[in-house]
Amino acid sequence: MYVVCVRVEVKPGHEEDFIRATAANHEGTRQEPDNLRFDVLRQIAEPHKFTLYEVYRDEAGFAAHQQTAHYRRWKETVAPWMAGPRVGDKHRSLLPEPWV
Repeated sequence: MYVVCVRVEVKPGHEEDFIRATAANHEGTRQEPDNLRFDVLRQIAEPHKFTLYEVYRDEAGFAAHQQTAHYRRWKETVAPWMAGPRVGDKHRSLLPEPWV
């Protein structure tokens, strides 16, 4: 499995906007055939910081995700609310195996 953990810091006051936009991206992503998981996490100590935990069957599935209308709309919508560039850490899942 191909896993991407995207860290996003949102400007104070835009957290709820970010959550709404990310919910729409989440819904679209979960319909993609190669997406296995899309979790949206919010830090407790610093609630303006979020992590998107995304799992795809393979790297090609993630690349296809980046070409979707819902992802592009999300990326454009949230850009002005971000306190800095988002960071995407890419991983290969080792355990558990198999996922499905």
